[in-house]
Amino acid sequence: MIHVIKADGTKEQYSEEKVKNSIKRAGLSEALSQKVLKAVHEKLYDEIPTYDIYGIIAQALSDSEEPHSKSKYSLKQAIMMLGPTGFPFEDFIGKILSELGYTTKTREVLDGRCVTHEVDVSAEKNGKKYLVEAKFHNNPGSRSEIQVALYVKSRFEDLKDRYKFEEAWIVTNTKATIDAKTYAGCSGMKIISWDYPEQGSLRDMIESSNLHPVTLLSTLNTAQKARLLANHIVLCKDLDKASLIETLGLSPEEIKETLDELAYICRR
Repeated sequence: MIHVIKADGTKEQYSEEKVKNSIKRAGLSEALSQKVLKAVHEKLYDEIPTYDIYGIIAQALSDSEEPHSKSKYSLKQAIMMLGPTGFPFEDFIGKILSELGYTTKTREVLDGRCVTHEVDVSAEKNGKKYLVEAKFHNNPGSRSEIQVALYVKSRFEDLKDRYKFEEAWIVTNTKATIDAKTYAGCSGMKIISWDYPEQGSLRDMIESSNLHPVTLLSTLNTAQKARLLANHIVLCKDLDKASLIETLGLSPEEIKETLDELAYICRR
């Protein structure tokens, strides 16, 4: 029996079904999916870290006839690159909610009944207004603890009457603890984490709307991605113009490669 070691250090039985699902989410062809699964089977060993499995899959995709498929498979890692500050993640969440029909503002400074607060994202849709805490973690094993839910609830209570907020949300790129989710559910808050809830998780929101971060692009280096983020360009779909890419100092050949990758990532 093969076990895997997860990012948070816990051990669980290896599930081929989970690997299949992660591959399916990346939109790979059946033939390519089978090649990737074969590569994983050949290198499996007991207590293999999940990041090693990711590395095997990423390498298999890089070596395949569809090398850009590695980018789509690397979505979770790309979200991790929206750092080290949380500002690009806040911009990213604001953009996603805007694409889903919300009117959004980021990093508003609001005077509450007791103190002043900087709200990561405020969102409004169909006459209802939401206070959104965008909780970014650099470490995939990190979780949003109950303390996060407690302070977001306190912030909401201090602001709700003056600004007509109806609900508080916590959106995080990793996971939330059981206590945080239990408290949120009990107190009328909403938690959206990488894979929670089962329908409507952060991953679902990104994939269903086809809104991928620029950090997904393998044809750009870290400095080029950082320059885009600093200018609040966080979505691949906002970079599908050669004029924007040209500002990064790429050669004509590199621009073509980036446009090809963007076309692959942005296609539905």
